[in-house]
Amino acid sequence: MPMNGLREILQAVVVEQQNQSPFDYLELQMEDILGNGGILKELVHSGVGPPVPQNASVLMHYSGFLEYSDQPFETTTHLKHPPLMKLGRDVTLMGMELGLLTMRKGEFSRFLLQPHYAYGHMGCPPLIPAASRVLFEIHIVDFMDSGQVDEFVQLTLGEQNEFPVSRVMEVVDTLRSFGNRCFNQSRYEKAKERYKQALELLGNRENASDGEQTAIQAALLPLYLNLALAELRLDSPKKTLKYAKKALDINGDSAKALYRCAQAYVELRDYESAHACLVKAQARKPFDSNINNLLKTVTVGYKEHLDKESDLYKKMFPGWNKTPDDDARQ
Repeated sequence: MPMNGLREILQAVVVEQQNQSPFDYLELQMEDILGNGGILKELVHSGVGPPVPQNASVLMHYSGFLEYSDQPFETTTHLKHPPLMKLGRDVTLMGMELGLLTMRKGEFSRFLLQPHYAYGHMGCPPLIPAASRVLFEIHIVDFMDSGQVDEFVQLTLGEQNEFPVSRVMEVVDTLRSFGNRCFNQSRYEKAKERYKQALELLGNRENASDGEQTAIQAALLPLYLNLALAELRLDSPKKTLKYAKKALDINGDSAKALYRCAQAYVELRDYESAHACLVKAQARKPFDSNINNLLKTVTVGYKEHLDKESDLYKKMFPGWNKTPDDDARQ
């Protein structure tokens, strides 16, 4: 967040020795988005695409400032990943929510909120004094229209099946995008929930035509692969194997599904099965570095495993694996 820009503006008030407060000075270069002076906006960096829709989930960084302070009372800029916040649930300030509805993907803006659009005349002691104006700097990384997902999943099965399969696919794609966002933030349980919710919607589809069934199978494949990887990150190799095999049922030539199976088998110390899966995967993608590297590791591990097994049998059964010449030499 360009906090230095805000600091320079606040310092300019002092330098110019105007009789205005810092926020009064900022108001001069801001737009009144409601027409009543309650929420003022300064566009610092333009975004692209359509504005944020109502009930969307927004991936954003933000910082909140009180007047005469260049240090935020609340900020997300220290976080490795920006939080995904749903309007009307995670975003609780009316002014922030209304401001977000004017923003686009990639946009960075400042919003000056009057008390009745922020923390009210009571404030939020001890952090926010009574009747405080607050300034928010907001950067939208991305957003997803989760409103359509919420509406669709609340329908009965019969109502869902009245919609064309294309509508189901839109909802499924949004859920998968949610899951991917959570996965990239290492929130694997949340990612798994989204993927499974998408699976359930596809499974609820009744009386699908051949063409629709083909589309459903195509949508199921990445979901099973994503679930397999999520379970692998959650140290559940048996569940990883379960979903990877479901992916193979859809596409037996999927190198990625074979690779996921191999990863699960390695965790389960079934090196023979892992080796078999990787050989098949390598035949389909001979130059894939992940497949080739794991195959080398598994080959070494498999040999060590066989050597240990052989040594164990020799200790348990002294006469095991001997030739007649071995006896003659004793």
